[in-house]
Amino acid sequence: MPTVLGLALVASLPLPATAAAAAPPGAPDGFASVAGLGLTGTTGGAAGPTVTVTTAADLARYAGANTPYTILVSGRISTGSMITVVANKSILGVGSTAEITGGGLQLGTTTRPGNNVIIRNIRFTDADDDSISVTNGAHHVWIDHNEFGPGYDGSLDIKRKSTFVTVSWNVFRGTDKTMLLGHSDNYRDDIGYLRVSYHHNWFDGSNQRHPRVRFGEPVHVYNNYYDNVGAYGIASTENAGVVAEGNYFENVAYPCHSTGGYAESNPGRLVQRANVFVNSGVCEAGGTVTEPRTFYSYTLDPAANVPALVTAGAGVGR
Repeated sequence: MPTVLGLALVASLPLPATAAAAAPPGAPDGFASVAGLGLTGTTGGAAGPTVTVTTAADLARYAGANTPYTILVSGRISTGSMITVVANKSILGVGSTAEITGGGLQLGTTTRPGNNVIIRNIRFTDADDDSISVTNGAHHVWIDHNEFGPGYDGSLDIKRKSTFVTVSWNVFRGTDKTMLLGHSDNYRDDIGYLRVSYHHNWFDGSNQRHPRVRFGEPVHVYNNYYDNVGAYGIASTENAGVVAEGNYFENVAYPCHSTGGYAESNPGRLVQRANVFVNSGVCEAGGTVTEPRTFYSYTLDPAANVPALVTAGAGVGR
């Protein structure tokens, strides 16, 4: 567990000149922008001071503090474990070289929630568990413009009653268990949660779980680029409700699983529309799903434009 410093001690640490080098993250869209659970949207650590970290110890210290912080990650940080991130934090990479390697970030514990968190412009490599785990009821989370390489387990898992999350403009390069949504077939406490928007992500030679969904509804998967994906694209299971629209599937044998279930999981529901399939199989779809526009407005890019938009705009330094 990270050591929590008192506000006076933490704020007294010097700020390197690089503190001004990271662009502000702007405002989230999708589910991270929706009012609910006591918040009007996701603001991260905007209410607190800005600090720069270059070591795992300092990252853990600020990320685990009980007060808001904007934390600028400068350079490569090596860690052998998951670093706990609690409420009201922005963790932003400086420039195009910010990296967390060997471990990852866990948003929230059973006693300290990871609500109102922004993670942006960071490269994640060689994680010994998950690169990012959004868990234990974390809500209002925006994960934007990051890059994920292969790790031991999942690249980005969202589970255990977490909700109001947006995953946007990220690159998943060669990952296996890319994005899990929902803890397990038996964890039915996830029903009524797991409202997540996935948009403008680039799945570049990744294998599976883009995302793999249990129970959540609506889950909005739009304007993503599925590029030479291995096992499958999207899986909707355990009565989840997924809307998949405006995505571009290229060289994906199984774009979507839903009405037949997947592995040992029961079927889910999936509505697909306005997608493009190039040298790809059929998107298995069926059932009705609550529309994302019930919660927020959005503009759908034409699917034919998605490869150019996403390869030019996703990832760090963009």
